[in-house]
Amino acid sequence: MKKFLTTAFLFTLAAVAFAQGAPAAAPVAKSLFEGQFTAHIALAIAAAGCGLAQGKAVVAACEGVARNPQAAGNIRTTMIIGLALIEALVIYVLVAAFAIK
Repeated sequence: MKKFLTTAFLFTLAAVAFAQGAPAAAPVAKSLFEGQFTAHIALAIAAAGCGLAQGKAVVAACEGVARNPQAAGNIRTTMIIGLALIEALVIYVLVAAFAIK
């Protein structure tokens, strides 16, 4: 239930952020969800998710090594590849944030 509520909240936030209409002909002040604010929120969410995922990956790897020390090399290699892929999420969001600005 907690995952569903979190997903619903993030979906609602994304729908509000990207559902802005076309700007009027007269110069109007920027909306709160335009440009830099959206980029910073997206980067903060991605970084938080990345930190949680990396923490879970390291904990699982440590438990695996504790249970089977002979497999430490294979576990370490797999963990490093996984951490690189998880970290790529934040890099993609950072590139998108620069594109929004």
